[in-house]
Amino acid sequence: MVAAAAVIGVTAALVMVQVNDGDEPGHRPSTRADGTVSSTPSVQTYLSEAPQEEPQPSAPPSASASSPDLPSGYESLVDPQGFRIAMPAGWTREALPSEYGMDVVNYRSPTGEQRLQVFEVAETTVRESFELFLSPQTPKARGFEQLGMHDLTGVDVTGRRLEYLADSIRGEPDAGTWHVVDTRFETANGGRYAVIAYGRDDDGRDDEFELAGTAVEWFCPPQGTCASP
Repeated sequence: MVAAAAVIGVTAALVMVQVNDGDEPGHRPSTRADGTVSSTPSVQTYLSEAPQEEPQPSAPPSASASSPDLPSGYESLVDPQGFRIAMPAGWTREALPSEYGMDVVNYRSPTGEQRLQVFEVAETTVRESFELFLSPQTPKARGFEQLGMHDLTGVDVTGRRLEYLADSIRGEPDAGTWHVVDTRFETANGGRYAVIAYGRDDDGRDDEFELAGTAVEWFCPPQGTCASP
């Protein structure tokens, strides 16, 4: 659980606003926490349309102490961006510039058929963030189908989790329908983050829920002081 001395509960708010040309969710210019509107290129542009912005070489996350509470094959990591998270061992990492806050960090499975994405967002509430994402004005990935929206339970955070399907995810292999678990929350020290799990839908949906749930349980923001879950 993300229980913390300096980070106790997470009240939600993030800003992962999906925008794309029909292929994958991304991030568009959006209202920041201070009310201004960003006009800088989107994170999605960095991801797929601007070769001059290559993923930044970086040291891999450093493994922290293991815990018997982690699912089998998982490890707790401290990312170079400063946050703690847990995920399956052996995944690769890349970081890309973001228009807000820390870099967008992507972790991928060895097969490339699962991804865990972490980024900092700027919307002031989770409701506002998801309403913007789900609004008709925000283009969706092809085949977008919302499966559910639920408040987080069983973790020391306050936030919401959106589950949906998409026919394809830009930059990812053609794996058929994708299953996405999108979690958004705010930490007690004021940071706002998204933790999003992507994976194949045809191999079941429990693995994305486990991936996202474990990552959120173990998440500790940069410069936060958190106990082990």
